[in-house]
Amino acid sequence: MTRARHEGSACSGAGAVFVKEIVDALRDRRTLAMVLVSSVLLGPLVLALLSSLVAGLEERAERRIVVAAGMEHAPTLRNFIERQTYRIEAAPPDYEARLRASTLGEPVLLIAPGFEAGLARGEAPSVAIVSDASNRQAEAGARRLQRLLEGFNRERGSLLLALRSVPTRLMQAIDVQDHDLASTRSRAAQFTGMLPFFVIMAVLYGALSAALDTTAGERERGSLEPLLTNPASPMALVLGKWAAVVTVAMLIALLSVLSFLPARLLIQSETLRSLFVFGPAEAARFLLVLAPLAAGLSALMMAVAIRCKSFKEAQANNTAVILGVSLMPLVALFNQGGDEPWFAWVPALAQYTLMNRVLRGEALGTADVLVSVVVGGLLAALCLAFVARHLRSVAVR
Repeated sequence: MTRARHEGSACSGAGAVFVKEIVDALRDRRTLAMVLVSSVLLGPLVLALLSSLVAGLEERAERRIVVAAGMEHAPTLRNFIERQTYRIEAAPPDYEARLRASTLGEPVLLIAPGFEAGLARGEAPSVAIVSDASNRQAEAGARRLQRLLEGFNRERGSLLLALRSVPTRLMQAIDVQDHDLASTRSRAAQFTGMLPFFVIMAVLYGALSAALDTTAGERERGSLEPLLTNPASPMALVLGKWAAVVTVAMLIALLSVLSFLPARLLIQSETLRSLFVFGPAEAARFLLVLAPLAAGLSALMMAVAIRCKSFKEAQANNTAVILGVSLMPLVALFNQGGDEPWFAWVPALAQYTLMNRVLRGEALGTADVLVSVVVGGLLAALCLAFVARHLRSVAVR
């Protein structure tokens, strides 16, 4: 009877603390507004900017322009290029300076005198593709121009073989066919792979302010010691505070995930819009994956902040947590060998990997999800035990 009454008192105490912390967190409207703008709006904004970049590249590819200097020396090459539906434009006199300054977005095809005479003699006259590696637009066009000139070489070679009654198929030892195993959503994930990073940062910054305010903030204001005079145990108080921090973090995560649903309307590229698939089902899977991360990170930041005497000190000490979480997705980006099994055991990295699988349309493995739940739960339990122990020492003093 006494034990049941004690457990009921602990639960009611934790619930009261939870309500108090939620009200305090929602009352800080300025902080909430900053978190919403930085965490919720940043992802769709970056997606819109990325789609604008892709749309620009597609528009440049459709222009089919070849900027050339000395094209009057190569009527045969001109004929081939125009038959490929490209339009030839004369290079400006200062094309080298404009390429260095990135004011000219196309590489320049440089043709020397004697090109046509060299072809007639059966020689291989040289041409030059002038570009600048620091000019991204011109560098992308250089590869397209290189493929165009390779097509001219193949056509000339086939004509020479035909004039000598040599079958052109003798020049092809094998018939190469391309088979792309990537699905439509996998190709889209190459562009949208950064979205999980913004969602993870939304969880991090959503929990940061609440975690610091409910520990170091209360200690700085002098309201932590009076709270310990309540009959509820320190663990019940910690659970109430932690539940409030997790709730705030998941609310921010929910808004961040839902912001991607209408973000498809902001995509300017028709190709990327047709590839990007993100609906309510994907949003629900994102939230399922993020819940263990929110639980673990909230407890970890509370454990770091509980030993600090001021809000600013706690914010400075939690910089290491922020840096570590923000660097975790880079491990997956730089790893060229695909997802490693140990990714599932690393917080933030596991969530980044699982959310990218959702974007690729792959099924989430039950084992991987359970591993992230166990790791997040274990991290939360250890950190909450540390916070409760520290509160007991404060209460004794």
